[in-house]
Amino acid sequence: MATEIRVPTLGESVSEATIGKWFKKPGEAVKADEPLVELETDKVTLEVNAPAAGVLGEIVAKEGDTVGVSALLGTIAEGGAAAAAPAPKAEAKPAAAAPAPAAEAPKAAATKAADSGPAVSRLAAESGVDPSKVAASGKDGRVTKGDMLAAIATGGAAAPAAAPAPVAVRAPSAPDDGAREERVKMTKLRQTIARRLKEAQSNAAMLTTFNEVDMSGVMALRNQYKDVFEKKHGVKLGFMGFFVKACVQALKEIPAVNAEIDGTDIIYKNYYHIGVAVGTEKGLVVPVVRDADELSIAGVEKKIGEFGKKARDGKLSIEEMQGGTFTISNGGVYGSLMSTPILNAPQSAILGMHKIQERPVVVGGKIEIRPMMYLAVSYDHRIIDGKEAVTFLVRIKEGLEDPARLVLDL
Repeated sequence: MATEIRVPTLGESVSEATIGKWFKKPGEAVKADEPLVELETDKVTLEVNAPAAGVLGEIVAKEGDTVGVSALLGTIAEGGAAAAAPAPKAEAKPAAAAPAPAAEAPKAAATKAADSGPAVSRLAAESGVDPSKVAASGKDGRVTKGDMLAAIATGGAAAPAAAPAPVAVRAPSAPDDGAREERVKMTKLRQTIARRLKEAQSNAAMLTTFNEVDMSGVMALRNQYKDVFEKKHGVKLGFMGFFVKACVQALKEIPAVNAEIDGTDIIYKNYYHIGVAVGTEKGLVVPVVRDADELSIAGVEKKIGEFGKKARDGKLSIEEMQGGTFTISNGGVYGSLMSTPILNAPQSAILGMHKIQERPVVVGGKIEIRPMMYLAVSYDHRIIDGKEAVTFLVRIKEGLEDPARLVLDL
């Protein structure tokens, strides 16, 4: 009897995945709970483990295929016999079903708007805008909350339907150049990164304010206690713990920075879930340190260390990347001296950290060499005024230049 391998539950708001690669070939022995296939969603990459021991039989979903939750991926045969015979059936199935999508397409398109989630339904009820007449940018042609907000902002008119045009319009390369080009399909994660960043720029009135911080105090404290800290807590004392605590203090003072816009409402978050952007080989992911205000600097460092390892190993869960209220991005680890970070929608602000560089500064009327870092806060000017954004960044600067304030919660 064969054991079926199916797509597991992918998490909230994730309904499909793309087959990344199979780690085994049909006929190869499989151990129970051994990773069999890699799935790429629009948020994370995850592995599906073998539900039982045996031999990998039929592979139904090939690399590059898009599959939904609970879809059949393949089978595991008992003992030493692989189920090679059903293979032709797997090939015949798509051929027989090929005409169906074309015939069903009009009916499916008509139901996409109604299947776009409660947020879209609520906005439709409140605004009177018909989702079926709004140009959709979501997966499978579904209307997103951003699509609805854009349509409402334009008086109910559908968003421009020419969105795909930039992808289609590409001047052909010269023959000599074309032979040296390589075309690679974007992963689900990369597609989502591209879409979300562009949506953030299109939907928000984004502005960036800058400041610089003297890192002498944090660096001195870190150098003094880093060995004792690592011995006691089992994790290195970095800079991110200080930045997270400084941001939390500033968010408490300027609540608009920790809020988001929902239609014509502003939602103020009375909790502090701080997203920390982590670069991986497959793209940028943002795990969230939940209730960061309740954690010590050691607790923050432990959580970030755990997330960093999971991100490198591709083990982050979808739940660990949801619900953030504010994001910190550290371009300094790659050598960036200054940048304007893009909002992590639907959040209203993001802090950009940069490289620490020794520069001459005036201290007490004298020129001294200090380790300085430029800070940047990009924010949605629809909800955050310039005064609030500047004050927020100044509070972060004050906390970092006098780190005792962070420890004493001053």
